[in-house]
Amino acid sequence: MNDRRTDPTRAREERWLTQYYFIRAAFSVAWVALAFSLGQHSPEAGAALLVVYPAWDALANYIDMSRTGGMAESRTQAINVVISILTTTAVVVALSVDMSWVLGVFGIWAILAGLLQLGTAARRWKQFGAQWAMILSGAQSAIAGTFFIVQAHTATPPVISRVAAYAAVGAIYFLVSALWLSVGQMRRKAA
Repeated sequence: MNDRRTDPTRAREERWLTQYYFIRAAFSVAWVALAFSLGQHSPEAGAALLVVYPAWDALANYIDMSRTGGMAESRTQAINVVISILTTTAVVVALSVDMSWVLGVFGIWAILAGLLQLGTAARRWKQFGAQWAMILSGAQSAIAGTFFIVQAHTATPPVISRVAAYAAVGAIYFLVSALWLSVGQMRRKAA
């Protein structure tokens, strides 16, 4: 993003980013609740939830990218959209093969999406600040992805439980980022 945006443009983009982070947190909380309840008792529901999660990530990144400068200014998000779409497809295929493959697919996706999220947050840092939680989230995602790949070759709890725990941590990071931006906006209004 151009660091010389006008104050009204910056304020509008910051409001969008705050709203976006709240939406991402709310979706993740709802998804986690469904995964730990319905997803653990119904294999079909669990499979559907595992497909929905990366598909949602693709859609969310696409909408955010479109609202914040498009592909030219958000290449990391554009790549993330493609990777999340490919992951959605790979999860569908892996579900018909073996659940360890599903966990492996999520592992690769968590690494790549995490590094891309880290890149997006680093780019946004100059413009908006309050990106430290998104940077930590991206790094944590990459580490979690590595564990998913290792766990794909061992006896582990159901895949839906692993992915739900991962999504729960992500929800916390999105919520922290949204709140941090909100507090900054309130302080600037009060000043």
